[in-house]
Amino acid sequence: MAATKASFVLAVHGGAGTIPRYGPAASRAASYHEGLQRALAVGREVLASGGDALDGVTSAVVALEDDPLFNAGRGSVFSAAGTQEMDACVMEGVTHRAGAVAGILGPRNPVLAARAVMECSRHVLMIGEGALAFCREAGVAFCEPNYFYTEQRWCELQQALEHRDDEAGGGGTVGAVACDRHGNLAAATSTGGRTGKAPGRVGDSAIVGAGAYADNATCAVSATGHGEFFIRYGVGFEIAARLRHAGQALDRAAPAVIGELGTLGGSGGVVAVDRAGVLSLPFNTEGMYRGYVREGGIIHTAIYDEPYRVRRQ
Repeated sequence: MAATKASFVLAVHGGAGTIPRYGPAASRAASYHEGLQRALAVGREVLASGGDALDGVTSAVVALEDDPLFNAGRGSVFSAAGTQEMDACVMEGVTHRAGAVAGILGPRNPVLAARAVMECSRHVLMIGEGALAFCREAGVAFCEPNYFYTEQRWCELQQALEHRDDEAGGGGTVGAVACDRHGNLAAATSTGGRTGKAPGRVGDSAIVGAGAYADNATCAVSATGHGEFFIRYGVGFEIAARLRHAGQALDRAAPAVIGELGTLGGSGGVVAVDRAGVLSLPFNTEGMYRGYVREGGIIHTAIYDEPYRVRRQ
């Protein structure tokens, strides 16, 4: 999927591993498509008005964090201790600036907390209470804990605890990648972690080179899946390295990395875009909430291995 010269492209994901394709839960598919479409529409508006890639991915991820359907921000899952711990990362490909937060609860949009770390500090990754103190000083908007509570997520935790199945509810992550009209790349990723996870566990979403990576010379990547595998394999950087050092095209490198990850036992997928605006959205699970939009404004979304749904406005 290639872009035209001097145009923009934005891709988003709302997590790999999806609702069942058939049965009662399948009726919720339309709501997920709508959530992806809203995020793409917001990001499209930013990029169409001349915003850069970093603004585009940030705005799209904010929209997904505000939607309780997705496991990030307001829709974050609960740990085994009944706590919510959120991780996020942003990175831009021009100078490799990056910012990340881990294990936080309070900022309404963790992706904006990560961007504050990038833009207002000398650091890349901040965690816990220190990150929260920094965010308050930086003027990041906060919400009370009850804003992040949803009955669905709480019930998922109870089911996981009842079945003594650690992380039974799975995970889910939101993210975005973009190439703006100037050919600059950016990536952003945000998550609430995995249902029933051990308190203090941090996955790949806050790790530069694993859950998010951007390099103008190669590509931008946002990942979703079983974070431990994505960290160990350095998925974002690995895809970029194959473009840089092996001369592979993105639509070969990204599916190959996700396929190899699957042979190791790692489930998930990525959305990725290269410096020419070519997209790749591979996954090795039953589905991945995903979508993309280009300069022309037509929004495409999909959940399973299926044709994309198209929305023109």
